[in-house]
Amino acid sequence: MSLEKDIKQPKFRNEHHKAIVNLIYTTNWISERQKIIFDAEDITSQQFNILRILRGSFPHPISTLQIRERMLDKMSDTSRIVDRLVSKGLANKKTCESDKRLVDISITEKGIAVLKRLDDRNDEMDAIVGELREEELIQLNQLLDKLRKSY
Repeated sequence: MSLEKDIKQPKFRNEHHKAIVNLIYTTNWISERQKIIFDAEDITSQQFNILRILRGSFPHPISTLQIRERMLDKMSDTSRIVDRLVSKGLANKKTCESDKRLVDISITEKGIAVLKRLDDRNDEMDAIVGELREEELIQLNQLLDKLRKSY
């Protein structure tokens, strides 16, 4: 299917406009497919992102500020998402010993187990962009990097 057929819009103002709409549409399309995988573990994509950040720093805890700096979605309410992970038993939260104004966050064994189960589904995640060959994926990544540098 083409973008025009998918969203039933036969014309765009120009190729710039079409590219932006296509990026937004495709981002949402990918998110919908990932959501199916994340739903099996009762987590959101933002929770998945934070769990991966916490696993990357394990066994050392990190602050919510450090998490926010590393998140893919900079508009996320990091504290609220962390609180949900804590309530699910996937993360721990405690006052930083060296600076009582900060909160240290770490992943729990249960959180690590959730990520392990999702790691076992990496082939499904990769299949979301499975129509592209390796060299096309490399080119796509280069183009997206170039796009972000241009602004």
